[in-house]
Amino acid sequence: MARDTADAGPIRVGLVADQTGPLGPAGQADANVVRMVVGDINAKGGLLGRRLELHIEDGATDDAVATAAAETLVTQHRVDVILGGILSSTRQAIKRSAVTAGKTLYIYPEQYEGQESDPLVFCTGPVPAQQVDTLVPWLMQRTGAKTFYLPSADYVWPHVMNARVHEVVTANGGSILGEEYFPLDHADYRGVIERIVASGADAVFNMTVPPGFVPFFEQLHASGFAGQKICTYFDENMLTIVPPAHVEGLYSCLDYYQDVADPFSRRLTAQYDALYAGAPAFTSGFGCSGLYRGLRLWASAVEEAGTLDQAAVVAALDHAHIDEGPGGPATVIPGQHHVRMNMYIAQVQDGRFQVVEELGTVDPQERPVAALTA
Repeated sequence: MARDTADAGPIRVGLVADQTGPLGPAGQADANVVRMVVGDINAKGGLLGRRLELHIEDGATDDAVATAAAETLVTQHRVDVILGGILSSTRQAIKRSAVTAGKTLYIYPEQYEGQESDPLVFCTGPVPAQQVDTLVPWLMQRTGAKTFYLPSADYVWPHVMNARVHEVVTANGGSILGEEYFPLDHADYRGVIERIVASGADAVFNMTVPPGFVPFFEQLHASGFAGQKICTYFDENMLTIVPPAHVEGLYSCLDYYQDVADPFSRRLTAQYDALYAGAPAFTSGFGCSGLYRGLRLWASAVEEAGTLDQAAVVAALDHAHIDEGPGGPATVIPGQHHVRMNMYIAQVQDGRFQVVEELGTVDPQERPVAALTA
């Protein structure tokens, strides 16, 4: 196959990052990660002898803004690949402009509810088989928790995740005592917390999200609830938003924590901290690890393909692998467009996350994706 040459100009990479709004700190960290990786690739000569040119648009924690941002990246900047999005509704918003209308390759980096299945979409964060199916049985055995309450934000991710929680809890001999949904910015949770306490639930599986999760955990803490607290997406940056005392003992399940001890992860976070001192940290709950993984997997696919031809890149990305990444190596499962990766269970102890269980490599177990057609 003939390789693209430097005469073709730069390779354009687009990112939609929620740099403002309630998810602003997470989006700022996401943008920094992509800047860092693009800088590293360019320092080594780029891809196919061509420099990467990064275009970043603010999604502003607003799906309508994200849709317009993705459209700008496709129609004005004519990017070769788009990354980004945190909330699942934002993924869908970006997809409308980038994939459905723009026919552009899109890499979604966030942990999410799974079930995304499109020839032009690759997902590089954890899914329920890697979070719910691992964490819930472990926690039930470890703590003896049998009954769960599910306070949740009202959009696609919590609804689908909660259905999986129901399945896994009941399969392991437990039960769900309540499941309630609220707007993302809901602030008064006193009613549901009274119901949680009155139910006698052993565990709260939290699916509220920013900004509503701050008052939720404040009010749950004030209630004196003494059961188990679970929130799969919670990471170190969240401990700068929610007072750590409000979530002491909380369990989370992600692909990377700063407590992970492998040498590459330590070097990676040290590099990030040196470049972006004082900025939101490199964490996993809101896309940083998935962005690093996604961009590196895409770069390896471009090198294997020897071209930016979309079909060739998609074919190579369908089995792409990186030996090193945050939390460990990563491999795209052929035909699934999702990633096999290491997973960890961590708990907030004395105000910081400590890894309490290394789960090893876990498959996403997602459904097959249809082949790309011209």
